[in-house]
Amino acid sequence: MSDEKAGQPGTSGGTARKHTALPKAQILIEALPWLTRHNGKIVVIKFGGNAMIDEDLKAAFAQDVVFLRQAGLKPVVVHGGGPQINAQLDKQGLVSEFKAGLRVTTPEAMDVVRMVLAGQVQRELVGLLNQHGPLAVGMTGEDAHTITATKHSPQVGGETIDIGRVGEITAIDTGAIEALLSDGRIPVISSIARSADDHHVYNVNADTAAAALAASLGAETLMVLTDVEGLYADWPHSDEVISRLTVSELEKLLPELSSGMVPKMEGCLHAVRNGVNTARVLDGRVQHSILLEIFTDSGIGTMVVPDDPQPGQQPGGAE
Repeated sequence: MSDEKAGQPGTSGGTARKHTALPKAQILIEALPWLTRHNGKIVVIKFGGNAMIDEDLKAAFAQDVVFLRQAGLKPVVVHGGGPQINAQLDKQGLVSEFKAGLRVTTPEAMDVVRMVLAGQVQRELVGLLNQHGPLAVGMTGEDAHTITATKHSPQVGGETIDIGRVGEITAIDTGAIEALLSDGRIPVISSIARSADDHHVYNVNADTAAAALAASLGAETLMVLTDVEGLYADWPHSDEVISRLTVSELEKLLPELSSGMVPKMEGCLHAVRNGVNTARVLDGRVQHSILLEIFTDSGIGTMVVPDDPQPGQQPGGAE
């Protein structure tokens, strides 16, 4: 009895059938060179913006990070928690004040920052990641002296101002993170630092912390999630996004940037200057933006690269 007579497709039936799943295979094939290039490499991701407060975006972010890990990369997640901190400060009747673009962090506010970052935002993110397996481990910059800082005293109009328990990073110890990565885990790090010279803890900017960790870990790339498409060429006159620029080009643009974008782009600048191959600013409002950036030929967002192209580096697109 032939295959056809048995109700099973033979050669002719198999070739005639339209394979509706073929586009999926083509997408996977497109990802192959990027999977090969990034295999075994560390990727530091700064989680922030709208992706932190939208349930669907949070779930998609967790899927992306787990996918990176299962695809052979070593993701490290760094997060802040501005919206959640503001909500908790309001709940406790504490005023949110900003000077020089940074949150004025009183001792009372620091208690709230520590509680929200390590006890709420981090816990939720670890829980989302661990729905996919025993993968994520939460920690703060205080743990194992991972991030050390001194008091940050910014200058405004030539005058030094006091913004409380806000820290300036002075040292990074990656030992605990590297141990977790070697064990196949995904470190999730809250942007709180131990003090270098007193017994306090400090609130540090999460963009800055992610960049410092990426440089110290020798990461392949730093990815910063934002609430915009990337760095605009001529905002507000145009919504054209700069897809790729060098550190020298970025340095020239820095004085013109909006205050919210400055720490993100300064972080990208620091990372690439200190050995990270690429730094990318992505629109965290787009589901699976991380995968689109890393595993497609076109890429999205803005990518910062060294002035001298690295061996094998390709212009434009995702790398």
